[in-house]
Amino acid sequence: MFRTIRSFTLPLLFLFLLAAAGEACTTILVTKGASADGSVLVSHSDDNDLMDQRIIYVPAQNHAPGAVREIFCTAAAMGEFPEYNTFSYPRMVTSKRGPGYDIPGPATIPLGTIPQVPETFAYFDGSYGIMNERQLMFGECTNGAKVSPGPEPGKRIMYSAELSRIALERCTTAREAIRLIGALIEEYGLYATGETLPVADTEEGWILEMAPSPEGTGGLWVAKKVPDGEIFVGANQFRIREVDPDDPDMMFSENLHAVAQKHGWWKPEDGKLDWLKTVSLGEYNHPYYSLRRVWRVLSLAAPSKNFSPWVKDGYTKDYPFSVKPDRKLTVRDVMGLHRDHYEGTEFDLTKGTAAGPFGYPDRFYGPYDGAGDVGDPKRKLEGAWERPLSVTYCGYVFVNQARGWLPDAIGGRMWLGLDKPSDTVFLPFHAGVTRLPRSVEVCDTTKFSRESAWWTFNFLANYAGLKYSYMHGEIAVLQEQLETGFLNALETVERKALDLYRTNPSGARAYLTDFAERNTAETLEQWHDLTDRLIVKYNDGLLTEGERSASPWATPRNG
Repeated sequence: MFRTIRSFTLPLLFLFLLAAAGEACTTILVTKGASADGSVLVSHSDDNDLMDQRIIYVPAQNHAPGAVREIFCTAAAMGEFPEYNTFSYPRMVTSKRGPGYDIPGPATIPLGTIPQVPETFAYFDGSYGIMNERQLMFGECTNGAKVSPGPEPGKRIMYSAELSRIALERCTTAREAIRLIGALIEEYGLYATGETLPVADTEEGWILEMAPSPEGTGGLWVAKKVPDGEIFVGANQFRIREVDPDDPDMMFSENLHAVAQKHGWWKPEDGKLDWLKTVSLGEYNHPYYSLRRVWRVLSLAAPSKNFSPWVKDGYTKDYPFSVKPDRKLTVRDVMGLHRDHYEGTEFDLTKGTAAGPFGYPDRFYGPYDGAGDVGDPKRKLEGAWERPLSVTYCGYVFVNQARGWLPDAIGGRMWLGLDKPSDTVFLPFHAGVTRLPRSVEVCDTTKFSRESAWWTFNFLANYAGLKYSYMHGEIAVLQEQLETGFLNALETVERKALDLYRTNPSGARAYLTDFAERNTAETLEQWHDLTDRLIVKYNDGLLTEGERSASPWATPRNG
């Protein structure tokens, strides 16, 4: 949908862009009974390329008795906090989380500290924690909440980013992680926005949702297990509804009902507390900004359910918490979900006037788009673009796999796609690696760098917009070739790693690390080659291929 409204000044437009793109993610959880190979899958698209796009390996560490763990503010929550040396880039500067964060710049100032544990696990880190060496993994999406206070030392020092990292440092199971995070919220206070965190291990997956408390301290949270054999999707809106105290597959903060009743958010005579209605104003950003994506994932996974894309409002119950897919999903199926632009539906962004002659699916934020929480009764919205799963401002996307039948070092896999899902390739990294390639850990989005894997993918994704239906087709061919090749190669790689692991676990980890280094370098080389070829082939809107001279070739191609 699109309607013209009055223009805004550039500074206000930039603030709108920050609000809209800065809190815009999609996250999916596939239980082991719903996956084709019996693994548990958790995915997350971090849809904000204004932020730090480095994926950092945080090593396992030992800590002396009496040590403390610093809690840092994050720009991913509410913007930059110069008073704490917290910026969009780098997300933190500290010598205490491994070499990836020990970089030049003013040291990030902690909001506070908590007692440290003797030993912490290694993990992959981004804007939020991703996966640790014990196959514990997180996804994330930001949600609107009724209150969104800023950080305040001594009252509110926790946000989901640091909470997920602490859990990855200390926990091995989803249940353990939820209990730890809940306790930290209640003791140290939660600031910023509402949050949804899928958290899973090799056996089960849970959805943990949290919101700041109107009390100004502590916080509110609830967690619900995704039934085995089903999948979950979250897209910038709370997805847990009735909180049932008698349900063994639910957990929640002890003060949830008391605080909600005290502030008039819920009454006992209303029946079971509806989490979404209690702590939020409904759908985030604009109508269908969240629910259209929920519909799309559910309708692709379970077309037999005939879910309608049209619902009454953001509080609808037409889309269940989770659904059994018509067929079990592979890891590449989940990648495909994140690459979607509603192709083949009435909302297809590759069609229509706005897509241009070459079916370009991306839409850029402007004054016609929503920003903030759609539930605000004072807010007027006169138009917005459809919001697909794959967006041009995506910073990175991953699909994590936990496979309990293998040792943790081999069973855990992070499939990482840098830049927007539709035009990148997902690179595999095992949970047992001892480092990540430098090209993955280097990225400043304000400075182009040929050292950076992110810039490699971002450049071609942007260049392809010149003649998208043609160039994307060639990108998709290489995606298929590479990702299928990775899966085939991993069968051999993991057999060798398993043989090594039986007698030499550290040798197996070194082998997997070397594979990741070589595979990433070879993939980037092929991506550079494709970029160079497409620059020449489609130069100036013409066609140059093989021995042929440049010639006009402006006929649009569908598909």
